[in-house]
Amino acid sequence: MGRTKIEWADAVWNPVTGCTPVSEGCKNCYAERMSKRLAGRCGYPEDEPFRVTLHPEKLNEPWHWKKPRRVFVCSMGDLFHEDVPDDFILKVFLQMTFCPSRHIFMVLTKRPKRMKDIIEKFMGQMLGTSGKTMEEKQAWPHKRVWLGVTVENQEMANERIPILLKIPATVRFVSCEPLLGPVDLSKWLGICEGCGVPATKCGPVLWHKGQKCCPDCTHDFQLNWVIAGGETGPGARPMHPEWVRSLRDQCQEAGVPFFFKSWGEYKPLPYSDRGDGLHTLTEYKGCKYDFVKVGKKNAGSLLDGRTWDEFPDLEG
Repeated sequence: MGRTKIEWADAVWNPVTGCTPVSEGCKNCYAERMSKRLAGRCGYPEDEPFRVTLHPEKLNEPWHWKKPRRVFVCSMGDLFHEDVPDDFILKVFLQMTFCPSRHIFMVLTKRPKRMKDIIEKFMGQMLGTSGKTMEEKQAWPHKRVWLGVTVENQEMANERIPILLKIPATVRFVSCEPLLGPVDLSKWLGICEGCGVPATKCGPVLWHKGQKCCPDCTHDFQLNWVIAGGETGPGARPMHPEWVRSLRDQCQEAGVPFFFKSWGEYKPLPYSDRGDGLHTLTEYKGCKYDFVKVGKKNAGSLLDGRTWDEFPDLEG
């Protein structure tokens, strides 16, 4: 149960399914398409399969998976949707925090403001409730619960990332999928001018008893991982190679792991005059590529002759 073909995860866990659009990246949502195929089955309502739905029977599902997995949490919805009650989200966090199996839980949202509010509430419960053991009171941030936001363009990067970086977590990441335009993450990937620690090390150690370890830090918390990928499915929009290369180069310069998932439905090929490609994108005048729709499998994930499938170092 829970196995997935998502390249950066081993399993999916969906105690909540369903969502509603909040930005341009939602336009061709794969989860909504899949829910329609599952209408009336597997817990998806027959009349409105992508309606936000709670699945309390799935809350302890990862506890039964003995072999450690990278678990994408709520791949078929958004855990922080406004229709999901606070107490249910807190139950999900308790399951992740105290799960005996050594899974990595990757929580991705387009609603970081609510994520921040809920985690602050969760921390308050852990620290302020009498009768808790010392282990329970020190349960957050948890080493194996990673927090991320979807960033499809620069507008969403500017809106969502600053909120994410205010949330205590050992790993913070962004998923630039579908990547719909150039995105500059450099100001969130740099080296701290106060302590000289790079982003890959700074994030896991900065939060200590509610305080930054380096009092001279001139930055907020940093990103520890970047995922990028093109759009898939009917109506998919092509992704320019320079958008992906830029993200990779930003990550390499900062020492941040980079994972390139796929080109999506369109494969970029050197420009030709044969007239059967999409020669230009509005964001890139004078584009030197054809974008030929070949399907995700045939488009592949090679970028400049190699795959990029890096992950954060949990021991770092």
